[in-house]
Amino acid sequence: MIFAEPVAATAYSFLRGASHPAEMVARAHALGMAGIGIADRNTVAGVVRAHVAWKDLGGPGCGFRLLTGARLVFADGTPDVVAYPVDRAGWGRLTRLLTLGNRRAEKGECLLNLPDLLDHAEGLALIAMDGSPDLLASLKEAVPHLWLAATMPRGGRDARELARRRTLSAQADVPLIATNDALYAGRECRALHDVMTCIREGTNVQAAGRKLAANGERYLKPPAEMARLFARCPEALAAGADLFAAIAFTLDDLRYEYPHEPVPPGHTPQGWLEHLVDRNARAHFPDGLPEAYARTLEEEYRLIREKRYAPYFLTVHDIVAHARSLDPPILCQGRGSAANSLVCYFLGITPIDPVEQKLLFTRFLSEARNEPPDIDVDFEHERREEVMQYIYRRYGRERAGIAATVIHYRQRSAIREVGKALGMTDDVTARLSGTIWGSWSKDELPEQRLTEAGFDPANPELARLRDLVGSLLEFPRHLSQHVGGFVLTEGRLDELVPIHNAAMPDRTFIEWDKDDIDALGLMKVDVLALGMLTCIRKSFDLMRAHGLGDYSLATVKREDKATYEMLQRADSIGTFQVESRAQMSMLPRMKPKELYDLVIQVAIVRSGPIQGGMVHPYLRRRNGEEAVELPGPPGSKHELREVLGRTLGVPLFQEQAMKLAIVAAGFTPTEADGLRRAMATFRRNGTMPEYQDKLIEGMVRRGYQRDFAERCFEQIKGFGDYGFPESHAQAFAWLAYVSSWLKCHYPAVFACALLNSQPMGFYAPSQLVQDARAHGVDVRPIDVGTSQWNSTLEGERVLRLGLRQIGGFRQEWAEALEEARGIRAFSDIQDLAARASLPSRAMALLADADALGSLGQGRRQAGWDVRRLPPKQLSLFAAMEAPELGAEPDGALPAMPLAEEVVADYQTHRLSLKGHPMQFLRRRLAGEGVLSCADVNAAKDGARVRCAGVVLVRQRPGKGNAVFITIEDETGVVNALLWARDFEKQRRPVMAARLAEIAGEVQRSKEGVVHLMAKRVTDRSALLERLDGTLPADLKDEPPAAAPRSRHPRDVRILPRSRDFH
Repeated sequence: MIFAEPVAATAYSFLRGASHPAEMVARAHALGMAGIGIADRNTVAGVVRAHVAWKDLGGPGCGFRLLTGARLVFADGTPDVVAYPVDRAGWGRLTRLLTLGNRRAEKGECLLNLPDLLDHAEGLALIAMDGSPDLLASLKEAVPHLWLAATMPRGGRDARELARRRTLSAQADVPLIATNDALYAGRECRALHDVMTCIREGTNVQAAGRKLAANGERYLKPPAEMARLFARCPEALAAGADLFAAIAFTLDDLRYEYPHEPVPPGHTPQGWLEHLVDRNARAHFPDGLPEAYARTLEEEYRLIREKRYAPYFLTVHDIVAHARSLDPPILCQGRGSAANSLVCYFLGITPIDPVEQKLLFTRFLSEARNEPPDIDVDFEHERREEVMQYIYRRYGRERAGIAATVIHYRQRSAIREVGKALGMTDDVTARLSGTIWGSWSKDELPEQRLTEAGFDPANPELARLRDLVGSLLEFPRHLSQHVGGFVLTEGRLDELVPIHNAAMPDRTFIEWDKDDIDALGLMKVDVLALGMLTCIRKSFDLMRAHGLGDYSLATVKREDKATYEMLQRADSIGTFQVESRAQMSMLPRMKPKELYDLVIQVAIVRSGPIQGGMVHPYLRRRNGEEAVELPGPPGSKHELREVLGRTLGVPLFQEQAMKLAIVAAGFTPTEADGLRRAMATFRRNGTMPEYQDKLIEGMVRRGYQRDFAERCFEQIKGFGDYGFPESHAQAFAWLAYVSSWLKCHYPAVFACALLNSQPMGFYAPSQLVQDARAHGVDVRPIDVGTSQWNSTLEGERVLRLGLRQIGGFRQEWAEALEEARGIRAFSDIQDLAARASLPSRAMALLADADALGSLGQGRRQAGWDVRRLPPKQLSLFAAMEAPELGAEPDGALPAMPLAEEVVADYQTHRLSLKGHPMQFLRRRLAGEGVLSCADVNAAKDGARVRCAGVVLVRQRPGKGNAVFITIEDETGVVNALLWARDFEKQRRPVMAARLAEIAGEVQRSKEGVVHLMAKRVTDRSALLERLDGTLPADLKDEPPAAAPRSRHPRDVRILPRSRDFH
């Protein structure tokens, strides 16, 4: 029996389909079907994945057909209609129809009515899932290919329903077509589908009732079973063949055309690109282009010409030129593998000279690689939107759209939503999800987590939860927009893929993500955001405004000795790329003395070099503890010097692995690029073994020792975890250097710019301010008499905190305050409230933040006075500029204890210049034998100690073999390292503590790097509740009283959350 399933949904019918597109295709093929039609609810978001799975089966040659379309769900009550394009033009009309529905709705919705379909029906084959004679007549008039769906879901009334549809079919003269209207691949998916239904409907399985499917029959059934079900209506089964015969379209028919960039008359895009590059090359080399550069340019020109990529390079050049033409200019620079291109360098897109740095162009673009180039450009994160809107204006919404990002279920969200769907209470799901590190893990919920949360893993309800969470992981939840990847087209983009409204205003995005775009060969222009570029630009602006110099990225003093000496001390808080705890631990060992050392520093603290065993050999060789090994074959003893000499014989970059394969093993550049691709995907695809023999035997054949060749392969294999291309490290290293130079020579400028660029980086404003004070910066408090919205400089080393630091304070309030203050200074609180027209909420925030000091008001008195202010001044008093309130006797309020002042500072603006919360707990902790951070850092190697502090950062890099925890007290910070085996035993305190006590052993390296090798972590956060100022915290032994149900707005957690990275 021949049967093809004409209607099947996938997981991209969000919360309706319970199998991935590839699973549906593979299962249909395995069941012996002749084909399958993928039609998700008002979307084609999953069809590319189905298409890739079909191609993996052999595509047209495998004897199995794939139809790609959409199930149209209407807002006017019209029954669903499945639409498949019969040709390329039909596909364009379908995607324009979906775009129409998407653009008239909020993000995530699609509002379609029957007339919309009738207007776009040409070139579509339609299946009405139900309907009336009038509906079928309207559809039949619009299209020549129309069927009426018939299902046999074993619902008890199948025979009656089939008879009704046969009658309707005869009346309308529309043939029936048999389908199971599949929602999942196999019967085993029924439980997951029920949970998805409950999540969608906001209910649970106990209360869902008829909202759930009556049975588990909505799966892909084998042809024999479908023949048995439709034995009384064989013509419905035969109709499937007619549908598939009517449709010739596949996604292979899509022909992508990149925009034809405008060029001056008489020029081709290639000619104009070469003209721009040659002009800039002459500016770099006025005495003539050196031979190596000319040779490299010619090779790049040839490949760009053959691939017809010149318009793409012109697009990126235009975007970068526009950003730099604005007033003020937007800082930007290219990075990633594009920095391997000399064309990109001469166009001003990337800052790295690839010839000087001996970078490999084939890492960026290769003849054998049938994929477009990928140029990533970073822009200031606060001004990137200006660049994005320029792209929309230049190409139009119908030709430009941001790529999609598929938001998947992660462990925490899966546990919460599945638990709720199963009827579990919020406290149970919160306790379970609280044991998850970060927001994602590829593993299902293990029994150990259940036990740790206090539950019995043998409980059948929890076992079901665990199994369903494991099934739901990595399922798509919804579509969102990519961080900045634009797809541009010469023709209408909405005839290629549907376009959606984004949640952000004035943004639109397409339905396909990066993987879909790559699979179809579409070209993407990446307009990315980088906070450090914003910080650097603001630093340059501050320096210019205060007469400290006029700098740009290109004019910062290079190879500054003081900057490197600062980095050698691991003094890098706030800098770019070298501020993490792992990087700070490496800096004293690396002892960077030049920019290339920072290139290595940026790249070496990555999971690839670590897993490949490259870090320690490099450090030993750098420190003279191990000889540099650069062997060569007979007659060419020094051939690896060019490849590995700068990294002392250890391959640290992807380009080095490629060069090593070319030079030592005789690979062609194309084969070396294949090796690079295998390095990037072998954990997922397992393709590295294909290159193992070729590399090792090739090196042995050329005269290398086998053990050296095998070591090289093992190191290269490490890049499968994550390794940097050298070009990427070069671009990032320069920003790391510039940020370090600013911190070293202009610490107040740098701190001010960092505070004004938040949120970004590893550290919260409290740590940035403390670090600035440690560098001799006079940090002054927030005050209505001088503070602006942003932090400002009051001298080269004097920083005034801005009003933006006050939690909940609005920028428009700050601007009104500044405008009124510009006329004349405020005389008192009532004058401030009246002339700045500040609401009572704003005044209360200023008082609570102790920002009224210039008006002679302390925090407590100010809090009292602002709450006496009337909501609005009467017009008579306002016209006379007279106070409305009479004087009141001094309330003689007691002064706030210092501990209470510090607590209030942290509660209102998350930092304090008056003290640190830990200083008020010191006597109690010291009595328990708990050391300060300074004492731990001064302890001898091997000392067993206990230390307590506020948790600043938790980081679990790479494979998660260790957790870095940074704690802080009034004397400094301690960096603790907890191995994964110990982490699992005490997961909750490690993850939840805001004030942690850590017991362990001091480890002091020969370079002076101190780590506390943690064995036990205790959550001491309850001590923070003692800091209310009524008694010294040391004297409070009783636990605090239970908090009342009604909480004052100031009764918030004292400390901000740590910044956790994983």
